This record gives sequence, structure tokens and C-alpha cells, in this order.
Amino acid sequence: MGAYKQLNSQDLIVSPFEVNKGFHFVGGDALTGSNTGINRYIGKSGDYLISGSQMTGNISSSMYSAVLVYDSIQQLYYGNYISGSGGFIGEAATASILLGSNTSSGVYYGPVETTNFYDYAQTTLWPNRDFPTASIATSSVEIGVISIPSKLFGDYIQPQSFLLQSDTSGSIGDDGEGRLFYTFPDGLSDAQYMLGNIIYEHGIVTIFNTNLVGADDTVLYGGNAEYSASDYGGQNLPTDVLLEYFISASEVTMSFSSSYKIFETQYQITLPEDEFNYSTNPTIVTGSTFNQNIISGSTVDQSPTASYGTLLDFATGSYFEPYVTTVGLYDNNYQLLAVGKLAKPLQTSATTDTTILINIDR
Repeated sequence: MGAYKQLNSQDLIVSPFEVNKGFHFVGGDALTGSNTGINRYIGKSGDYLISGSQMTGNISSSMYSAVLVYDSIQQLYYGNYISGSGGFIGEAATASILLGSNTSSGVYYGPVETTNFYDYAQTTLWPNRDFPTASIATSSVEIGVISIPSKLFGDYIQPQSFLLQSDTSGSIGDDGEGRLFYTFPDGLSDAQYMLGNIIYEHGIVTIFNTNLVGADDTVLYGGNAEYSASDYGGQNLPTDVLLEYFISASEVTMSFSSSYKIFETQYQITLPEDEFNYSTNPTIVTGSTFNQNIISGSTVDQSPTASYGTLLDFATGSYFEPYVTTVGLYDNNYQLLAVGKLAKPLQTSATTDTTILINIDR
């Protein structure tokens, strides 16, 4: 049994807000777990008809052709930058008209540059979208790709929250502008080098298979026997070694923060002083089915009388103020949609308004 009150549009407030959650995974098994699903790929340039059967991926049920991984990343995120230099976008799309070439008016001729793609730019600053492509000297090049599922990152990865670490090979983190920086292991060098990008709203991380951008021949990865110039030919650590440690190896640690927008709906129920001053508890009505006298505890006659169904005396006084314990939300057909239990009974007032706020997140 209940009392109903019609809510109007002014009684409803919808407020959006973002919530964040941090994730920290240690080891390759933690990345590929059934409740995680973070996959790492090595994409390779080439002809799909020739090498399309070469599969890649750390999760056996989610492996793809290495050639298609490379082509997809290039098409989605680097199409406008292939013809550019220094990691910037290429020239604007242009064409010319050759007048008089036909009876209508003319035809377009000349090259159209590759700036017609939406490459999900993450910054208005230097994007550093260098992308490795094959040449005569390198028949095939590799890139590393990390795919984080949306069930983890929500709407997008929080900028400056991504960090991929290896105890022996340093760390890779983002700068908040969609660019990745590689940092040498502790004590080897204070320098940082850009080597890829992160697409925050897609959960995609790319690591390039080229020499570290900005490195020179005088800064070595290390001076010990394991990482000396004899191992790497006097050059800085190339990212094909980074791909081995950060993409293929299992001894990695990954952390990032997700961002997800939720909507809080607030219902404001105002009870004026002249409303809801009557209890719906059936025991305040004469003829209710209780078989003991409230005062003495003795059994009383439950047979109907002339006063059957009237309020008991204590409920008719001006001092009587009932308590609210439960609030239900109904649709237009009086179907119960949600129930809210108050932490403790709330006494209504006969002298001032009583307001109850109900918050529902969705």
C-alpha cells in the first residue's frame, strides 16, 4: 500500500560527470587474461597475397595477419603523414582543371595528395606521426601494436597515464599529446626519445620499428658487455629490440587510467506540509487483523463494529506525523521501476516542506 505523487520535469535533474579507474598489470599473463584481453601485435609491411598467412598476436583466439595489422594502422592513423616529413601532415589535397578538354567544361588532372583522411589527431602541436615504410634496402619493416579493449579504457585512456615498463629495457610512456617517449633503464641515460603514438579514444598504442627518433651515434644503450657497442654496432638501441622486449616478451608491466562518462539522474520529491500526513500502515485503522490488545496484550474481539475501518484515536491528533521509510518510482502505468530505502525512517513535518532526493547513476 502506498501514496502517490506526480513528478514534473522541474523535479528531474540529469548531470553528466566522468569517472576514472586506474589499472596495473604485471606480466604477460595478466595482460592476456580472460577478464583483460590486452593483445600485442607485430605488424609487417608486405604483400598480403604473399605473406598474408603470417599471423601475429599474444592471444591465440585473437590473432590476425601481420600484413593486415600494418596496413590497418597505416590507413587509420598515418594516411595523411606518409607524404609528409618530420612527423607532420603532408601537403594539402590539390588538383588542376584542364579547360577545353571536353565539351562540358574541363577535367581535373594532376596528383591529389594524401590529406583526405581523418587520422584521429591527438594534439595541435607537433604530432610526431613518423611511420616506417619499406624501401629498397628494407623489403619489409615492422611495427608494434598494443590493443587495449574498450571494456577497460571506457571512453578513452586518460592522457599522461599510460606506462609500459621492462626491468631490463626501460619504459615507454605518453606525454599527454598522443606521443610516446622511450626512457632508458635507470642510470644509463637521462634522455628520452619519441618512438610511437597512442590513440587515447581507441586504446591503440603503436611502437615503431626504426632507430629511436632524436638519437645519435654517441649515446649508447649501455656500457656493459650485454648492451655495449659490440652488440648493437655502435648505434642507439633500435626499436626492433624494443619490440622484442615490449611486444613479444612476457616480463612487462603496464598501467593506465580509464575515463568513462556516466549520468546521474536526481529526482527531487517535495512533500508540502499539507501532504502525506496520513500513514499507510494498516494497524492505525480499526478492524485491522491483529489479535491482541495493544495496551494490555490480551486477546480482543475482531468482529466488525460500527466503527470498523476508522482511524484510531492516536492517529487523529494534530501532533501525529508519520515516518517515511521507502520511496518507489513508478511509470505512467503504476509499474514499480525502482525502490529506495532510507537509511533511517524520516518523519514528515506538518509545519514545513519535506524534501527527499533520489540519485540514480546510469
